[in-house]
Formats: sequence, C-alpha cells, structure tokens
Amino acid sequence: MDKFRQFLKASRASIIMVMLIPVALGALAALVWDGVFHVGLFVLTLIGAALAHLFSNMINDLWDYKNGADSVNEEEVDAITSHSGYLTKGIWSVRTYTIVTWMLFGVAISCGIILSFFSGWWAFVLGLLGGAIAFFYVAPPLKLGYRGKGLGEVAILLSFGVLPVMGAYYVQTAHMDVRALLLSLPIGLLTTLILFNHHFLHWKLDLQAGKKTLIVVWGEARALRFSKVLLYLAAISLFICTIVGILPYYGLIACLALIPLYRVYGRLKEHNSSQAYLPLMGGSLQATMRFGAVLIVIMIIEGLI
Repeated sequence: MDKFRQFLKASRASIIMVMLIPVALGALAALVWDGVFHVGLFVLTLIGAALAHLFSNMINDLWDYKNGADSVNEEEVDAITSHSGYLTKGIWSVRTYTIVTWMLFGVAISCGIILSFFSGWWAFVLGLLGGAIAFFYVAPPLKLGYRGKGLGEVAILLSFGVLPVMGAYYVQTAHMDVRALLLSLPIGLLTTLILFNHHFLHWKLDLQAGKKTLIVVWGEARALRFSKVLLYLAAISLFICTIVGILPYYGLIACLALIPLYRVYGRLKEHNSSQAYLPLMGGSLQATMRFGAVLIVIMIIEGLI
C-alpha cells in the first residue's frame, strides 16, 4: 500500500480528471450524434488515456530533473514547485523512476493497439501521437516546453483537448468528425490554462534553470493578460459550439463555472509573489473540473433525449 501511495504521488494521479473529462466528452459525443456507445471500448479508452496522462506527468518530471529545471536549490528562489520531489530528494532512483515511467507508456500504448483492432488504426496513431507530444514536451531535441514560442501551449491543447476528444469519438464510431474537433476546444483551452498558470508558481526557478516558458519570455504582466485571453477563448469556443449545434443552447450554463476564476484575476497585480498565484492555479483547476462536469451532464441528457 505504501508503494502504491508513492506511485500515486510520483505520477501526480490526483489531477487525472483533466484527461478523463475530454475522453468522456468524446465518447458521449458519439452517443449524441451517432447513437452509439460501446461500454467496453469506453472503459479501455479511459484506462489507456489515464495511463498516458500519468506517463506524461512522470516523463515531464524526469526530463525536468535531467535538464536542471527541478533543482535541489529551488528553496533559494521564490518558487512553489509542482513536481513530486521523488528525484530531487532521492526518494526514488532515476533508474526506478525511468522504469515505472516507461511501463506506464507500454501499457497505455497496448490499450491503443487493442482499440485499433476494434475501431481502426487511427486509435493507435492518435494515442502514439499523444505520447510523442508528452515526451518531446521536455525531452531533446524538441523540448517544446523550453522554447518560449508557445509550442508547449499548443502541445498541451492537442494532448489534453483535441487528441482525447477526437480519439474517444473515433474509438466509438470508427470515423472522424469535425464536430469533435470543435467540441475539444473549450475543455482543451481550459486545460491549457491550467498548465499555463502553474508556470507562474515557479517561473523564477525556470528562469534560473534556462527553461523559457512564455512567462519567462514575456514577463508576469503580459503573461497574466494572455492567461485571461485563454479564459475568454474557452468561453467563446463554447459559445461557437452552441451556435453551430454541437452543444444545446443551455450548454452555455457551463460558463458559470468560470466566474470564480475570472474574479481571481482582479486580485492580482502586475507583479506578485509565488504564493499569490496559488489561488489562480487552484481556481483554474476547479473551473476546468466543474466546466467539464457540466458539459458531461449536458451530453448525457442529450444522449438520453
């Protein structure tokens, strides 16, 4: 049990819902638009996506450690770290951490292979693409999250929005639909916002380690404005989904979940301590969870209707 708890902490499993929500939305879209819902395929998709997400978390920590972004000297900088600390504190060896990380990937990709036999080879391709993005987000030669050109944010939008929604829809129906792409944008943008806002907690440490996130490149003030723009874009994309009929008009009530997060911005200045960004990070996570939960309920209602 202790080892399992260690694994949950090392993989940051507490935030697994940011992956499971878009998977659920994609599968429910198949029920609403096509009248199909295969429970077994849905469960296998959830398992594969969950393990892929845990792999993403661990490979991120592993390469941040190797690249020097996670440092034992982090207490000397005004920063709140989000990694597990298993590598920097020597709780797990790099070898053990690496083995567990790639075991997760192996099982996740196996789920993709099995799904491809039932739904088509795109199920495997989309899963493999998500794994590649997770790896090269921090690993050389691409290191998308280190370049400060917005590539990391695009990678997150794809990995936690477009790919899981479209992939889950494809698994159920064996075909693609542009509506699934549009449906992925509201939840994908909010998940991107979570990852973007979490950089505010340790951007000074990133600066010291040479990790060029957009916050490091732009500075706090400009990055905060862009953070708010991401929130607006999520709301606008939801509105577009209702206008074109992807979601019913009452889907707009999901925007109510964004109001507490919007209010947090009003309490922030152009320059803030790392502690001041904790409500922004927490608000982003809560808003995304509640927003996604509302959309899931709406899709279930539409499916039953």
